[in-house]
Amino acid sequence: MKRGALLLLIAVAGCSAPQAEQVAPPQAAYVPPPPVETYAADYVLVDKSERTLTLYSHGIAFERYTGVQLGGEPVGAKHFEGDQRTPEGRYTIDYRNPHSAYHLSLHISYPTPAQSEFAARQGRSAGGEIFIHGQPNALTEGREPGDWTDGCIALSDAEIEALWREVPDGTPIEIRP
Repeated sequence: MKRGALLLLIAVAGCSAPQAEQVAPPQAAYVPPPPVETYAADYVLVDKSERTLTLYSHGIAFERYTGVQLGGEPVGAKHFEGDQRTPEGRYTIDYRNPHSAYHLSLHISYPTPAQSEFAARQGRSAGGEIFIHGQPNALTEGREPGDWTDGCIALSDAEIEALWREVPDGTPIEIRP
């Protein structure tokens, strides 16, 4: 019996580890949460008949504005300066104007060389200065009623502020009938 007790004592002693100093587990390094996904538009689509402006990023629509306002003659493509039509076709947002007579503005690269040549053959100018912009600076609140631009695309002031942040210079824009 003494021999069995001795073996049991040796076995128990062999199973216990020597007393180690208690060390707190290492703190995990702080990893911040991933940033909230933000989009920068790489394509803008305006549908004149639906009165929408849609922003795309990598082929995915992520913002849509409805009720866009157009030129005073909204049906048909712009051909000449003063025709009050909004252009149709593919262009580029090529620069921005923070000091516009309207609340911010993004310039559309209308006219193309072909559009300028067409107008010149008719003895006219194709015009230019076509923008996506907000409401007139003199308007203190709300929106001008109806289609009131000379061919531009007008949004609310809050909407053009969002576009200003989301649409970089160089972004392609397509304007459909």
